Amino acid sequence: MSAHASRATLFAALAANAGIAVAKFAGAAYTGSSAMASEGIHSLVDTGNQVLLLFGMKDASRPPDASHPFGYGLRLYFWGFVVAVAVFALGAGVAIYEGAEKVAHPGPIHSAWVNVVILLVAILLEGSSLAVALRHVHHEARRRGLSMRETLRRHRDPTVFAVVYEETAALAGLFAALTGIGLAELLDMPVLDGWTSIAIGVILAITALSLARRCYVLMTGQAADPAIEDRLREILARVKPIEHVNEVRTMHFGPSDVLVLVSADFDDETLAGTVERIVSDVEDGIREEFPEVRRVYIEAQSSDRHRDALQDIGEDFDALERAEGELVDRDGAVA
Repeated sequence: MSAHASRATLFAALAANAGIAVAKFAGAAYTGSSAMASEGIHSLVDTGNQVLLLFGMKDASRPPDASHPFGYGLRLYFWGFVVAVAVFALGAGVAIYEGAEKVAHPGPIHSAWVNVVILLVAILLEGSSLAVALRHVHHEARRRGLSMRETLRRHRDPTVFAVVYEETAALAGLFAALTGIGLAELLDMPVLDGWTSIAIGVILAITALSLARRCYVLMTGQAADPAIEDRLREILARVKPIEHVNEVRTMHFGPSDVLVLVSADFDDETLAGTVERIVSDVEDGIREEFPEVRRVYIEAQSSDRHRDALQDIGEDFDALERAEGELVDRDGAVA
């Protein structure tokens, strides 16, 4: 997915959340609803998160230099992790605290219809923001021939999946608030307003933990989509001078920056010029099919020497091959 599409997703979410936050806080102040106040905090945190992700995109786009030869792309995952912490600490924490206070000291909700109107408008705006993010996911799913669910699960761009997570949680929170405030008014049980606020906090906590896990895995060196490795092995299998592909390793240095390392055992009689041509052709082919692959390094090395090299650094060559086979058998499932 292009940086332009990612920015469009973030700006759509930023505009929606900023406006909704103001409306929710105004509604909470007028009606005294803790659930509405929690929703206002939720939207305010989401607004700040979009700003953080936009800053993260700018920070991660810095060109490579001597201290960071592979660039700064991993910093985007760091900022995604910061967003997850913010959702958990500020959004979930404050919402649960507000709810607990209202449960302990329940008070009436004044002019509940004001909250209902604000929530209905917020549902429309949040739904529109989510639709923008899902539209981009849909385009990528069609390009890769995958379902939207699988595409989102494999997605490596926090500016997209974080927005999808947040907007989905926002809609869940809005419906919870609408239900809770409605029941509190109809049943004349103000305490339900407090329990609704706690429920919103729990929704945010689950979202934050899921987002944090995704970003933690990515910023600690997650492999690229297994489809890249599978396709690369298919290409290499058709190259006659290559007797065996010893190993293929990939790593994301950013959403659109994948490093690919290959160790291949070439026929001993293959000329150096032929090896150079094969390497160049393979690199061009994989980059053309997968634009996110920025760097491809192919090493010519005998299988025995590669096995010895792995043992020298404490890695088991046979166990590595078995693990790669299991990954392929799972049809590209990733954490």
